[in-house]
Amino acid sequence: MVQRGETIYAIARSYGVKVEDVLSVNNMADSDVRRIQVGQRIRIPVGERPSAPAAPAVPAASFIEHRVLWGETFYGIARANGVPLQTLKDINGFPENYVLKEGDLLRIPMTAREAAGDVPVPSAATVTGSVPVQPGGGSPVTVTGTRSTEARKVDDAVRWPVNAREVSYMTGKLNGVVLRGNRAESVKNLIPGTVVSAGPYRGFGKVAILQVTGGYLYVYGGCESLSVKVGDKVMPGMEIGKLGIDAISEKPQLFFMVYRNNIPIDPAQAPRA
Repeated sequence: MVQRGETIYAIARSYGVKVEDVLSVNNMADSDVRRIQVGQRIRIPVGERPSAPAAPAVPAASFIEHRVLWGETFYGIARANGVPLQTLKDINGFPENYVLKEGDLLRIPMTAREAAGDVPVPSAATVTGSVPVQPGGGSPVTVTGTRSTEARKVDDAVRWPVNAREVSYMTGKLNGVVLRGNRAESVKNLIPGTVVSAGPYRGFGKVAILQVTGGYLYVYGGCESLSVKVGDKVMPGMEIGKLGIDAISEKPQLFFMVYRNNIPIDPAQAPRA
């Protein structure tokens, strides 16, 4: 019985049989591979079933969708998201020799923490590393709710997505800056990119993530509303959304993070167009 999230490829692999044999005993054509439905009965070739039951399918809620951009590969996406290459192919029902095309929609497994919506995750990736906090020029580290930040002097030479009245660097598990702005002001994009994620994340309001040439991901969090959707091409100066009020600090704050090859970098040093 097909469970949510299963594919013919995953089913065949879990039973140690060939996809062609599964198709044959079920009188299915190659074109039917990606058309199976939850609750559909699939026959498995006799004598091939393993003694141990197959692992349960991952619930659909444990996936997020990623729209493939030009130049992306299975290997690169799997590596960036910490997912085994074969698992990524099996979950999405792609044959071994399939070549990704721009616009393909992939389902990528999320970690339990990501599935709960605790953190914004660029393109479904679990990012690692830290942004070094430069000494000097700020007050001692302060804690607001569960977030640890260090205030900095506002540098007028640095262009931010909002008219920053205050700038603080995150010093906890997340790495980036918190920009104090004005309620409902426009959050402006800094560099050409493609929206790969847009929606709410628990504790961060609405978040938009842009993929940028050179392996960069720009994360704009803390929005009250978004003006972009997944797949949009966004140019510099275009509105990402409207700044909202942070539930913890009760102030209008933008959470701005930049990653390169899944390693966080100082947003003040990130490229701008």
